[in-house]
Amino acid sequence: MSDEKSDEVDIMYGLKTVLAQIEAAVVRRSKDLPQIAPKLVAVSKIKPVPLIIQAYEAGQRHFGENYVNELSEKASDAQILEKCKEIQWHFIGHLQTNKINKLLNSPGLYIVETVDSEKLADNINKQWVKIRKDESKLNVMVQVNTSGEEVKNGVEPSQVTQLVEHVRKNCIDLDFKGLMTIGQYDYDTSQGPNPDFLTLAKCRQEVCEKLNLDINNVELSMGMSSDFEHAIELGATTVRVGTNIFGVRPPKNK
Repeated sequence: MSDEKSDEVDIMYGLKTVLAQIEAAVVRRSKDLPQIAPKLVAVSKIKPVPLIIQAYEAGQRHFGENYVNELSEKASDAQILEKCKEIQWHFIGHLQTNKINKLLNSPGLYIVETVDSEKLADNINKQWVKIRKDESKLNVMVQVNTSGEEVKNGVEPSQVTQLVEHVRKNCIDLDFKGLMTIGQYDYDTSQGPNPDFLTLAKCRQEVCEKLNLDINNVELSMGMSSDFEHAIELGATTVRVGTNIFGVRPPKNK
């Protein structure tokens, strides 16, 4: 992880700027869309604990991590446990079966946004009961591969309703909250609305119609630092922003 002193990032300024951009995007959003106030998830991947604490002290509560080991380590960090008692962790990466227990044991785990198969849903449901016997249901989202890219995880759009129905009927200790996509990187909005965001919104419409759900209760997690405003305009209720808050991540070590 990078040293917080070398980052020279003004966390409070970054947060204020992003929140102002979110508010402006909400104003531009179609009134035909569910009028849900978007939730900001600050993606703290490879960023050090002191920066997370700074963001928390500036009012941020929802944080996202892509890797189980990193989320587990940060969630269990003594400083985080002491200073960030209301922190809510979003797991937004690919979840392997052998890492489920480690993830579910992480303090402050709020939601797993990347459920992409019935098998994974069943395993999470089974382990959540064992690990957190006295707690409420675990929030989950179904991840959709809206771009059809082989390198991306997620269920195909045509299979979304089936998976959501399975979670709601058979995974009684999971609370289905909505749909999530990563989508295509660096989409050029001059070409028109991002098709990945339109696809996710269409999937929500279909899920709500077929399963008789209130669309206002089904969230859409889509949009990152480069396109979160556009995502909100197309109906995002959760946006995952890292760079604009914490600064650019260093390149991966070869």
